[in-house]
Amino acid sequence: MKYSGLVWKNLRRNRRRTILTAISVAVALFLFVALQSVLTALAAAGNVGSESRLVTRSATGITFPLPQSYFQRLGGTEGVKGVSWGDWFGGIYIDQRNFFAQFAIDAERYLAMYPEIQVPEDQKKAFLAERASAIVGRGLMNRFGWNLGQTVVLKGTVYPGDWEITIRAVYTPGTKSFPDNVMYLRYDYVYERSNHAAEPGWYILKLDDPASAAALASRIDGLFKNSSSPTKTETEKAFQAGFVTMWGNIGFLVRAIGIAVFFAILLVAANTMMMAARERIGELAVLKALGYPNWLVSSFVLVESLVITLSGGVVGIVLARLALSRTGGPLAQFFPGFSVTTGTVMTGLGIATVLGVVSGIVPAWQAARLSVVTALRQVA
Repeated sequence: MKYSGLVWKNLRRNRRRTILTAISVAVALFLFVALQSVLTALAAAGNVGSESRLVTRSATGITFPLPQSYFQRLGGTEGVKGVSWGDWFGGIYIDQRNFFAQFAIDAERYLAMYPEIQVPEDQKKAFLAERASAIVGRGLMNRFGWNLGQTVVLKGTVYPGDWEITIRAVYTPGTKSFPDNVMYLRYDYVYERSNHAAEPGWYILKLDDPASAAALASRIDGLFKNSSSPTKTETEKAFQAGFVTMWGNIGFLVRAIGIAVFFAILLVAANTMMMAARERIGELAVLKALGYPNWLVSSFVLVESLVITLSGGVVGIVLARLALSRTGGPLAQFFPGFSVTTGTVMTGLGIATVLGVVSGIVPAWQAARLSVVTALRQVA
């Protein structure tokens, strides 16, 4: 703190250059936090699901349904404790921009299989008692300002027509990674109104022993291998991870962008500190002549560099947290639990520190090696 006034004065020598450099670092850290948060959410999405549940879907693809007759055969398989199913509904609420997931589920058995969907008992009974009803996540209720008992109209895409659905229950996720922005409709109602056109999109299997998952999945697929609708069975966690891989190698792309941004800002910060050090050759020489040791003179330069990068980094991280807290709703449609984690913040601060040290180390070393006589002669 003894020399803070000197450091502050040097930072204010060329205010425009200092501010522009700090802004450059802030922009870089803003991008880093945003991109890293996407990577974190993708990694979390790949870990969603239970190892004690299997998902059986069409081997051709997730968009191809399975016959409802598979229910009995799956339920009779040794090692299977319970079976339920779900299907993608694909309705539009007012406008296509209001996208959210809607699943038609085998209501009672599905809810029993998912303790993550926490619903008050009275609301659950109301949902099970009325066919044209739905369970809606708390996040989705807040997003649209819906109320319990309200009727909303969905424009069917997979199953055409206007569907009037009454919200009879609101669920809260049992775990952070489980989404709170999904609407669950009753499959029997969709099946009835679609003239029996609806079929299960996938089956959920509850296992007696999670350790038998691999062997059981292979045995189930063998049952339907030569049928008209062969299956692919995997753990729920593997099923969720498959959706993540559909994004492609986004991790490599994001990291490549991050590295490019890092080196670009490193060059900017290093150039700024080199220019600042050259402008003060005479002042540094005078400090040495007055008896300031080499390490102290060089530390002035290094501290200035750290102040610029860390101040810019903090601004960028704070702005990113504020911005992503507002836009997290749409992003959470694809990345449940999307947020800026403490780990991301600490990594960002570490990057800002590395930027400051690396960009200031060369001018600091030059300041330490500066010859007083040569520098004063050069100034004169």
